[in-house]
Amino acid sequence: MRGKYLLLSAIAFVSGLRFSSAQIKYPYRNANLSIEKRITDLLSRMTLDEKVGQLNQLNSGPLTGPEAGNGKGPKEMLQQIRDGKVGSLLNVVGAVETGNIQKIAVTESRLGIPLLFALDVIHGYKTIFPIPIAESCSWDPDLAEKCASAAAKEASASGLHWTFAPMMDLTRDPRWGRVMEGAGEDPYLGGVFAAARVRGFQGNLDNNHLLACVKHFAGYGAAESGREYNTVDISRYNLWNMYLPPYKAAVDAGAATVMNSFNIVDGIPASANKYLNTEVLRKKWKFRGFMVSDWSSFSEMINHGFAENKIDAAEKAILSGSQMDMESGVFIQHLKTLISSKKVPQKLLDNAVRDILYYKFKLGLFDNPYKYHNENHEKSVQLSSEMHELSKQASCKSMVLLKNENGTLPLDKNIKNILVVGNLATNRSASLDFWSAKGDTNQVTTYLAGIKSKFAKSEISFSEGYNEKNRFSTETENDMLTKAQKADVVIAVIGISGKLAGEARSLADIAPASGQMEMLRKLHSSGKKVIVLVHAARPMILTDVLPMSSSILYCWIGGTEMGAALAEILAGDYNPSAKLTMSFPHAVGQIPVYYNSFNTGRPHVDGRDGPDDFWVSRYRDIPNAALFPFGFGLSYTSWEYSNLELSSHNMDKNGSITCTLYVKNKGPLDGEEIVQLYIRDVSASYVRPIKELKSFKKLYFKAGESKKVEFTITPSMLSFYDPEGNTLLESGSFTVFVGKNSKEVQEASFVLK
Repeated sequence: MRGKYLLLSAIAFVSGLRFSSAQIKYPYRNANLSIEKRITDLLSRMTLDEKVGQLNQLNSGPLTGPEAGNGKGPKEMLQQIRDGKVGSLLNVVGAVETGNIQKIAVTESRLGIPLLFALDVIHGYKTIFPIPIAESCSWDPDLAEKCASAAAKEASASGLHWTFAPMMDLTRDPRWGRVMEGAGEDPYLGGVFAAARVRGFQGNLDNNHLLACVKHFAGYGAAESGREYNTVDISRYNLWNMYLPPYKAAVDAGAATVMNSFNIVDGIPASANKYLNTEVLRKKWKFRGFMVSDWSSFSEMINHGFAENKIDAAEKAILSGSQMDMESGVFIQHLKTLISSKKVPQKLLDNAVRDILYYKFKLGLFDNPYKYHNENHEKSVQLSSEMHELSKQASCKSMVLLKNENGTLPLDKNIKNILVVGNLATNRSASLDFWSAKGDTNQVTTYLAGIKSKFAKSEISFSEGYNEKNRFSTETENDMLTKAQKADVVIAVIGISGKLAGEARSLADIAPASGQMEMLRKLHSSGKKVIVLVHAARPMILTDVLPMSSSILYCWIGGTEMGAALAEILAGDYNPSAKLTMSFPHAVGQIPVYYNSFNTGRPHVDGRDGPDDFWVSRYRDIPNAALFPFGFGLSYTSWEYSNLELSSHNMDKNGSITCTLYVKNKGPLDGEEIVQLYIRDVSASYVRPIKELKSFKKLYFKAGESKKVEFTITPSMLSFYDPEGNTLLESGSFTVFVGKNSKEVQEASFVLK
């Protein structure tokens, strides 16, 4: 392998000499010229076929070496690269393999245009961090930025230039498998994490970072029934105020690329939606990067009934503002014909190629095509001790304590006997999700392993409880109950395998499996304290779990060090501080349930059931509100909020007011609290949500410490969009809510004049 690396180094040196000697003749190779001048020169030299080739992205496995047979037609694809008919490859990884392919693109094609190598690096590359929705529960954007930067460092060392992340689709339906990729149900918080992840992935675009890709544009998280690839039908008003803000935050943070969504918007597939791709993205938001389709989404316009055939799909996609074609092949097959026949302007193609070439120059690929292909560097940065420590820290900050009856947690480190129950406590194959890039389940610290390491003085026993198919048998029951008799506490792990997390993994039933519930019922009837750990990549229905547990810790899918992080929390070495970024429903029939809803003309207050509460908007069998609301999360200490005050009860449209309150740590342990500020526009020209998150502060308190917390309320926090994306700021009354979650709040009010 060292020989391969030396070969690449030699190639880089010779290539540098070749480029230097050709700088005068070929200005695009002159590193002393501006990127714009270099692109203009290169475009003038490219044939129509070569220009179209830059818009062609293909999926592949290895194309060189002994594993080349795993690729998709390696000989044919390599010839396309030589012919300049490929601009980017996805799913090719490894410093050596990507370097070998890059060498062919640079030295054997006519103009030597380098390729972009891309992969879905969602929450880690080799070292896996918590799934994004879990990470958002930390309410710590700086942590998210660090994790994205660490993932980029590992991925770029494997020859990658581009990740298809972050996904900033706001979603209110936990049945959707991709809920795990986003930041939950709130547009403001989603935007905060969108910007943080873009900054983390891209950095200053050196060779330790990657191009970010904001996806899926737009509204993909609103898929009907939570079913993957399903129809989306939302109003422009809702689109602008709920779904678009996280994408805009990512674009404003400098995201290099944007990906189309699979769904329709206003009856038009996003891949050909000129309103989204040109009017919003390019004109309103001034986006200057390039757009890529999702996998084969251009050709899928035929199934939608929007395009008659592939040539029609190609025409509609390019005219809408879409640019790079991932895998459908409609551009490479038909774009030349469309331009030759004047159906597509040549300038539109040139602009798309210009946008793509800009980032190839920006990454330095024309001047040093092999800088991402150092095998020694690849080995040194991946799965380092620093990466493992960051994974553990992120996982600690992402786990949400939902119940802790009578201070069951933390456990005494000298506890004599602990029983751990549940297949998911040890099942490595179920430990990671579909979007774990090149993460290895064998590297994962399981829940049982983490507990054994932390509680080394205790006797730790294990019973499978239910098996991998979630079946609970008499045999496992007998083993479990026998061991439970000796235990001081039982830790039961339930949830959903990581194999059912991610794209194309929608579920109609998100309650714990019947075998898991049977296990919990037997444990509860034994009279032992039962601590329930939930391993899942989406909110689950925990209504029936609540009465059978002393404590519930929502672990999500925490990545490589999830077991070590869990043990830190169980032992009290880390005081949990995470809070939910998505509401948890009482039942599947309640979905969608979310905190920032509109009021109805006949609202109902949960818990009220008088004669005037019949003809109102309510369920007769469950509450309207969520089982666990947005922003909810417990700690090992307790918090007191008091003395909410506003600096004025009148505000000018060019001014601001200050909101202050006192927060006290009343408990015996140090800890962090996430103080949340919400605002309601009481009466407006368009109906506004009953409550909207506008700011938050995550603060550290010593035991017994009290702090004055201050928020500044500005006009931008009071504005909203009309259905065409115009910003409105209207006079009237506003209510301010501050508290520990979206439900438990104190109120004050003011008037905007």
